[in-house]
Amino acid sequence: MSGLTVARLQLFHYPSSTVRTTVISSKLHHYFPSSNRYRPRTLHNFSTSGIAQSSSSSIVGDLLDYLNESWTPFHATAEAKRLLIDAGFELLNENDEWELKPGGRYFFTRNMSCLVAFAVGQKYSVGNGFHIIAAHTDSPCLKLKPKSASSKSGRVIVRGSDGSFLHKLVKVKRPLLRVPTLAIHLDRTVNKDGFKPNLETQLIPLLATKSEETSVEPKEKSSTSSSKVTHHPQLMQILSQELGCGTDDIASIELNICDTQPSCLGGANNEFIFSGRLDNLASSYCGLRALIDSCVSPSNLSSEHAIRMVALFDNEEVGSDSYQGAGAPTMFQAIRRIVGSLAHEHVSETSFERTIRQSFLVSADMAHGVHPNFSEKHEEHHRPEMQKGLVIKHNANQRYATSGVTAFLFKEIAKLHNLPTQEFVVRNDMGCGSTIGPILASGVGIRTVDCGIAQLSMHSVREICGTEDIDIAYRHFKAFYESFSSIDKKLIVDF
Repeated sequence: MSGLTVARLQLFHYPSSTVRTTVISSKLHHYFPSSNRYRPRTLHNFSTSGIAQSSSSSIVGDLLDYLNESWTPFHATAEAKRLLIDAGFELLNENDEWELKPGGRYFFTRNMSCLVAFAVGQKYSVGNGFHIIAAHTDSPCLKLKPKSASSKSGRVIVRGSDGSFLHKLVKVKRPLLRVPTLAIHLDRTVNKDGFKPNLETQLIPLLATKSEETSVEPKEKSSTSSSKVTHHPQLMQILSQELGCGTDDIASIELNICDTQPSCLGGANNEFIFSGRLDNLASSYCGLRALIDSCVSPSNLSSEHAIRMVALFDNEEVGSDSYQGAGAPTMFQAIRRIVGSLAHEHVSETSFERTIRQSFLVSADMAHGVHPNFSEKHEEHHRPEMQKGLVIKHNANQRYATSGVTAFLFKEIAKLHNLPTQEFVVRNDMGCGSTIGPILASGVGIRTVDCGIAQLSMHSVREICGTEDIDIAYRHFKAFYESFSSIDKKLIVDF
């Protein structure tokens, strides 16, 4: 904030105070990998008591780096890919035959916005289960139309010198566009009726007030399908400069608009993360890091009978029904292929069904923490707070896939590792959102728990969550990979 103000503030004991934001969220695209992006650091964690705690094991600093690189699902997936390769995971191609082995660590991407990674236990045998954490890489945003007069950042298809076509990520870091709202003086009803823009005509971003001379001239006026004709010449010039290629070499683009303000720590005690895309990159990163760190050395998988997996999907915010979304059979096709590759002999028709029966899915998506200004929006006895641990989500109408059994198992993991948990049920007089949990659970009948990190201002450009919750989620997910097998075998259901 800036400027001169005089105000009287009311203090809330939440455990924290917040700043309310009312914004339309947006998403960006760009990414150029560089080695050693994540710097070794000692992060000062602040508990709700305000006492600084130095912890070299915290992942909060690395999460901030990940958020600042991951402006779009494409960049989030590319960054996850880099982390997995650095950790020694082997990149697979869905078009090839897979030759897998116990103790191996692998991953593949789809559309460069969906990723599945897995580590095979040394003692795995066909029919054993998969222990999966699933999240999504997309966030609400403004996307560029195929024909536009302005834009921001995303991915492009570039024509190579040999006639091939290359997929490249692009990131314009400087503020390039702005969607200005109408001054309140010209819209006197906005305070009473709310901000209700026309989505077609009143969300157009500004790129420039006049068109400057550029070198972008279509070779043939008749080639109206060309991106050089359908997009603003200055935009194409900026993209070509970012990519280091000619504008004629850009064959196709897929661009999103995003907030260029970096993710950061905030609050009096630096106990909050202020960032876009916390929903759901915070969950994605915690799950990914948990998988990587749970199998750093071969000894971590030496006594594992199961397969540990993380699945990151695109398009959750618009229903998941896409090639790269959770509605596609991507994850379950991968499970079939993994089982078949590791069998080394004829696989019975029931092998996949037995595998699913012994598997368990953690659907990780951010949760609505109770807002200190709007506590009545939460059911009286289910008001999750920031800094108090993962939130287990329940819904009688199955908007969440949690059952009594799956909630018990997930809480047993937390109990074993002395980690806090909370529970959420939406008020009966309010609608309830959903997650990829019910989609995946009903797809093949896999046991599923829905959980998430408590946050405020969900789907705004500047969301808020607690730093302690990030580390708690990471430890809970890592404990899930390392401990679930021993806990699950003690439970007797359906026998």
